[in-house]
Amino acid sequence: MRQKLKDNIFLVVSVLLCLFILAEVNYPQLAPQTELALFAMLGLIVVFLRYPIHSRFADNRVFQTLDVALISSVIACFGYVVTQTEPIFQGFWLDGQSLGDRAGAEPLLDYIVGGIGLILVLEATRRSIGVTLPLLSLAFLLYAGFGQFMPDGLFPHRGYSVQRIVSQTFLHSQGTFGIALRVMFTYVFLFVLFGTLLERTGATSYVLDLARRVFGASAGAPAKVAVLSSGMMGSLSGSAVANTATTGTFTIPLMQRSGFQPAIAGGIEAAASSGGALVPPIMGAGAYMMLEIVEPAVTYLEIIRAALLPAILYYTGMLCMVHFAAKSSRHTPGTLQNSEEAVHDNQKEKRGKLFSLQGLIFLAAFVTLIGVLLMGATAFRAVSWSLLIVIAISLLGYLIRRIRGQHSTTETGVGASDLRQGVNFLISPCERAAQSGVSLIAAAACVGIILGVVTLTGIGSKLPSALLPLASTNLVLALFFLMISTIILGMGLPSSVCYLLMAILVGPVLLDLGVVPLAAHFFIFYFGMMSMVTPPVALAAYAASAIAGSGIMVTGFAAFRFALVGFALPYAFVLRPALLWLNSDGGTPELWTVFGNFSLTLVGTVLFAAAIAGYIFNRLSLWTRGVLFAAALILFFLPTVVQFVWIHGIVMVASIAIFYYNWREKETHYEKPS
Repeated sequence: MRQKLKDNIFLVVSVLLCLFILAEVNYPQLAPQTELALFAMLGLIVVFLRYPIHSRFADNRVFQTLDVALISSVIACFGYVVTQTEPIFQGFWLDGQSLGDRAGAEPLLDYIVGGIGLILVLEATRRSIGVTLPLLSLAFLLYAGFGQFMPDGLFPHRGYSVQRIVSQTFLHSQGTFGIALRVMFTYVFLFVLFGTLLERTGATSYVLDLARRVFGASAGAPAKVAVLSSGMMGSLSGSAVANTATTGTFTIPLMQRSGFQPAIAGGIEAAASSGGALVPPIMGAGAYMMLEIVEPAVTYLEIIRAALLPAILYYTGMLCMVHFAAKSSRHTPGTLQNSEEAVHDNQKEKRGKLFSLQGLIFLAAFVTLIGVLLMGATAFRAVSWSLLIVIAISLLGYLIRRIRGQHSTTETGVGASDLRQGVNFLISPCERAAQSGVSLIAAAACVGIILGVVTLTGIGSKLPSALLPLASTNLVLALFFLMISTIILGMGLPSSVCYLLMAILVGPVLLDLGVVPLAAHFFIFYFGMMSMVTPPVALAAYAASAIAGSGIMVTGFAAFRFALVGFALPYAFVLRPALLWLNSDGGTPELWTVFGNFSLTLVGTVLFAAAIAGYIFNRLSLWTRGVLFAAALILFFLPTVVQFVWIHGIVMVASIAIFYYNWREKETHYEKPS
């Protein structure tokens, strides 16, 4: 297939994918399984267009022919599901029954199509995200087929035929076309499109400029720019790796120019980007999955509210970490300002004019999203309105500049050179969204295979019953086991996929121990994100090291150190659900309870950052760091009930004494004659 033809097909399919989702999500006309079959079909076509069987064979005509055959097979298999499901094709139904009505008595052709479909899903997932998830899915398929031969410790069952497995995992709504793909279709892809459109209109440049203005004259300012901008942009993209690659292109060189070591610069960016998917109002795919999984059901506004305080604590901890690290390394307060003068001096006046439009777009998108949600609309309806507002303001801004005679391309992303091409301004985000989102489509379809096996074999109820006795009397021990499991699984999977698997397989353990359901799901969600900066497989750190030109492992450990507060926070909000605006029975707590818990945890966050960085007003001794670290853990983990008030008081007094002592040491040091 010639490259130009391939690119044109990719463009057409990408636009069709975006338009189909926008139309069908807001104004559904098709049966649920038909929607998902068409969604998966378009996504897998893009995968086979964009991801070769191996990079070494990208230009090999034999393998290009194989790609054409795979695309044709995708159209045939998923098109078969559409024709056998949608009533308009009733004349083509086998035995006069729809695919759902002949469950358990499918003809041979159904099984053949289902088997080929499973192979296509596994191969598309392997190409787009690697071998880990396909191998895990194969292991579950083998478990479904040979469960009767498993030893007692591996949850044996009676075993199922190939036909039964294919029916469960592909042909019907509990496998490939199940909850994972439904979440991607209903929520995730629209937010991916929203993020790419905002980036196209200049949101990245606006956020970076805003962060520069906030931190321009403070110690370690470039690192603080990275933290703030990555948090804001991560909320748009929902992907730690994509966020690192996007904002890191700007922030990592900026940090390096001001004196940060390459590995430290990369580590800061990776840690900041990994927390971005935890920042409301958009967040990552896991947040939208919670809408379908958490019982009792929660609304999107409840998820946003629950995510707010932990996000503030995480980024406060990171800002403190980089501030203390910069002070400890003697970075001068005006470093960023000087660097900007050297690089951007001739653009200041131009930026001042342009960022007003970018700011308007960013603010309008944010206000529309939250406003429509507050009016009671669903998340997909809110993001659809936000998309329309962003497009309208961008085009209006272009028309105003045309009227004023400003025809040249601008650096905002909505310049005349793009808009003269008419619809190119709208097509570009569709391309980017398809490029970014199809790996999640393939992964969700593949996860559906696992979930189908879980439902078929009943392992979803057996695994928690086996783990529960191990930590039946110790909630912290249960949380620790779940943290380790989530991090290990997250090393080879996208964080949203990791969350989905762990929430279904192991999440019930926490519910049986009396944890508030939403807090349990946030616990898993957080550690799915933290796996992106946990060596040895820290995907966000890998992306940062490529930009920084530093070693992979040293960057990974730097990212791990700067993100350490993210490993303590989940314990805090499980033990203190008031941090998620919840009380112990899942209701709404009193305001003073939320404020008290947040204040104590905020102090603990600052102490934690100081203990890890080894600096407050001057360098800390080892024993001082140990005391601060212990104080932070107490403030994180002890519940705020009456019998512990005096302990918190002692911790606060001791912490204030240490801060005062170090401040006095600093003052004494400055008073000494040189």
